[in-house]
Amino acid sequence: MNLLSVNDKAGEYPPSFYASNVTAIPDTSAIQGDVDCDVCVIGGGFTGLSTALHLAQRGYKVRLLEAQRIGFGASGRNGGQVGQGQRLDQDELESMLGDDRARALWDIGRQAVETVRDLAKSDLVHADFHAGIAHADHRARYVPHSRDYVEKMHTKYGYDHISFLNKEEMQALVQSKAYHGGSLDTRSGHIDPLQFVLGLARMAQDAGAILHERSQVTSVQHGTTAIVKTEGARISAKFVVMACNGYIGDLDGDVTRRVMPINNYVVATEPLSDAARASVLAQNIAVADTKFVVNYFRFSDDNRMLFGGTESYSYKFPKDIAGQVRKPMLDIFPQLRDAKIDYAWGGTLGITMNRLPHFARYGAGNILSMSGFSGQGVALGTLAGQIAAEAIAGQAERFDIMAQIPTPKFPGGPLMRQPLLILAMLWFSMRDKL
Repeated sequence: MNLLSVNDKAGEYPPSFYASNVTAIPDTSAIQGDVDCDVCVIGGGFTGLSTALHLAQRGYKVRLLEAQRIGFGASGRNGGQVGQGQRLDQDELESMLGDDRARALWDIGRQAVETVRDLAKSDLVHADFHAGIAHADHRARYVPHSRDYVEKMHTKYGYDHISFLNKEEMQALVQSKAYHGGSLDTRSGHIDPLQFVLGLARMAQDAGAILHERSQVTSVQHGTTAIVKTEGARISAKFVVMACNGYIGDLDGDVTRRVMPINNYVVATEPLSDAARASVLAQNIAVADTKFVVNYFRFSDDNRMLFGGTESYSYKFPKDIAGQVRKPMLDIFPQLRDAKIDYAWGGTLGITMNRLPHFARYGAGNILSMSGFSGQGVALGTLAGQIAAEAIAGQAERFDIMAQIPTPKFPGGPLMRQPLLILAMLWFSMRDKL
């Protein structure tokens, strides 16, 4: 089943709030004929566009191929949260990898947020970065860990942008009885993801990269000179960067065994009054809670509640996305029961077994893949492109740090990973409820 077409119309953005006000990127016609370049980038999301931008700035001749539209996939559909660190917290990373490697991954995670903040300042990016993400504990028993974790980040990592929130402080900030405490990180933040990815495209073009939409790659042939094929073109490249995430399909078997597509859903309400908005969030921050199937939410610049939650494990989106997401939204914010939902959409992201990104080299070392950001892709996916550009230019320290993260294969291979994941996610969903 082709994830590029099963839930969407070819060449069209999904019916999301983000896509309701999109100005297309010019000069992105499908690639045709025989083409030579230094680097061929596959995928027009955060990672692919950041790769193209940073390579073009270094003087490389870059062609980027996007099967649909720029930002068509998860990069243009997600919750817009730009969080510090990796998908796992530092306690888990220290247990898994040791203190030194955990520290290196924390530093890279911090650099990821700073990269997004810096890129968002460009006049070509028509989206503002808003500071602040709250991590909300949906169980009282999680609150002591939040307090200890904040203290650890202060003392061991020297990160003083995070503060602990007790129950009263959390409920004053996030006006819901669903949460018992947590933390607030004022260096993290949120951004309109589609406008940001379109800004990266403009910046890449301005630097000299050539972008092609409606150019689905059908094969990648390894070699000192790699050959990338589409229906209408044959591209010869010294390097290839695969930045496909959940849409990797059968393009590379090893990546497919380690990165799995999963669907997640978002709604946008009608614009709310200032008073209604203030009755939900006291500040213009984003929020993510501690459920395994995370609820995440924030306000748009025009006062719409953007609420994401629920997942599905079949390839097709459910028929009633709005109804499915409305339930957890009202569980947390019953005061929104009269708010009309104007937009509801789904997206496909890439996850790994351990929720850490998969970085790897293939072929003669000239084919790079970065994917499996597991919901942390706005920041880490954007930085991944900068890291890939460094590696191609011969500065591979950060790429190697990421490539050393173990990314296990899903049990049973591509045929069995989906039913096994369904069983696992059903168990975690029941745990969240009970």
